Amino acid sequence: MGAIATTHQTALAVEEEAQYLTFMLGTEMFAIGILCIKEIIEYGNLTVVPMMPAFVRGVINLRGAVVPVVDLSARFGRPNSAISRRSCVVIIEASSADGQAQDIGLLVDTVSAVLEIPASQIEPPPSFGAKIRADFISGMAKVEGKFVIVLEVDRVLSIDEMSQLAEASPTALEMDAP
Repeated sequence: MGAIATTHQTALAVEEEAQYLTFMLGTEMFAIGILCIKEIIEYGNLTVVPMMPAFVRGVINLRGAVVPVVDLSARFGRPNSAISRRSCVVIIEASSADGQAQDIGLLVDTVSAVLEIPASQIEPPPSFGAKIRADFISGMAKVEGKFVIVLEVDRVLSIDEMSQLAEASPTALEMDAP
């Protein structure tokens, strides 16, 4: 029985401190738990797909698989990210409501570091005043005296919601046509 208690305590200690990939969008720092991140690649060789929402920059060929690339800045309702030497695509595995896994690329301005952030340093998301949707924020971490916005990846990259937006996008364009 002592071994079970020790294992349970170890599991709790692991949950209390998690690793996060931090990255910049403009002047703001964001974080995503590393467990859903597959890899980080250099931005390039993007194929634009017509009639997609503005936040879908296009697709890339990742070892024979077609991976959509989402501009996080545009996904948050901001202008598209300006591409620079430091722009990266973070490949994430997202799940749809029916449990299907899909790789999605996130366009970010620059990747900063992988940090271990104790759960005690992560505050609940603000109920107002954030520049992005509150349901996109998992919490606010304080790292070296600065706030880092911890993202709720399943909400930001909701395959079902993004599919609905993609389906609605052509309709909106047709309505604007003379």
